[in-house]
Amino acid sequence: MTAKTSNAVTVAAKGRGKAPSTGRLSKMPSANAGGQVFSFGDPESVLDRREISQYFEIWHNGSWYEPPLPMARLAQVFNMSPYHRSAIALKVNLLVAQHVQSRWLDSDNFERWALDFLQMGNGYLEGVPNLGGRVAVMRHSPAVHTRAGVKPDSFWFINGPIGKAHEYELGSVFHLQQPDVAQEIYGLPEWLSALQAGLLSENATLFRRRYYLNGAHAGFILYVSEPLADQKFADEIALKMSQAKGLGNFKNLFLHMPKGKKDGVQVIPIADVTAKDEFSNIKNMTRDDMLAAHRTPPQLIGVIPQNSSGFGKVSETRDSYYETEIVPIARRMLRVNDWAGLPVLSFADYICTDGSVIRQEGNGFRKIPAGMVR
Repeated sequence: MTAKTSNAVTVAAKGRGKAPSTGRLSKMPSANAGGQVFSFGDPESVLDRREISQYFEIWHNGSWYEPPLPMARLAQVFNMSPYHRSAIALKVNLLVAQHVQSRWLDSDNFERWALDFLQMGNGYLEGVPNLGGRVAVMRHSPAVHTRAGVKPDSFWFINGPIGKAHEYELGSVFHLQQPDVAQEIYGLPEWLSALQAGLLSENATLFRRRYYLNGAHAGFILYVSEPLADQKFADEIALKMSQAKGLGNFKNLFLHMPKGKKDGVQVIPIADVTAKDEFSNIKNMTRDDMLAAHRTPPQLIGVIPQNSSGFGKVSETRDSYYETEIVPIARRMLRVNDWAGLPVLSFADYICTDGSVIRQEGNGFRKIPAGMVR
């Protein structure tokens, strides 16, 4: 073997699947250069910026006021965590289960209105008048597209930044909002304090996905101290390493370096994820934050208890949750009856486990003991 071929490197990879190369490869360094580097990059989320929860004033364009937070962003974070969506869905389901459909407000429009109110902090119903000028039917107006007008009792439907704007008839829209301490034009959802926790939970899950798709490692440095034959061999090594991502996770890499030393090739991990990451702790802490913001018992949304005693009776927890959380929400919703001057909305009796009944009386509720129910 001549001196020219004594340092040759043979590169081969096992496996039939081929993954496209997405790494950036640099050229072979000269004899005086320091080294060679290639890396992978991933898109980053822009929803977890602090600015989403910072605002200074409500401004208007002459026709309508802009909300303090982007409504489209609030709609997107609806699916940021299963705990968040399940907590919202639980409240909506309990309200829909007790809702009594009327000729003015059907179940579909009520459910959409309730979902908007709980997720977006604002719920809108348009009163479509009859020939006599009274309300004939109530229709849901999506909160993500509805804006409060500058003129009193005026509202607009906005279809995107460059879409056409439609102004509703003056006084024809009922606006139910969760109050904000900084302004009175729009509401803000009660769960907003858990927004960062939900985004952190989402980021932890996305990190885990990238971790497994990357071959069950968080990245490493391939250090080669042996002299290589030429740029071609260096490019082949870099190419095969870049293909060991995604579909190429289980490929093996063979390096043949005659007269190579023991530590001529080293794989230096960047981080020991399996031992040092806080994935489970992050998921548990963010779950607790979100459930606290929603004030939702974990057993009602399918959380598995971590202790042997469990969470107690689900039926008793549901009764307490309905009385302390759902009844106040329903009382707020009943304000639509005063606005319309009609019994647009009503709720059926809720029968508790002990036989007592939570019954609507006017625009309020009363709990009747079991022995006094008629």
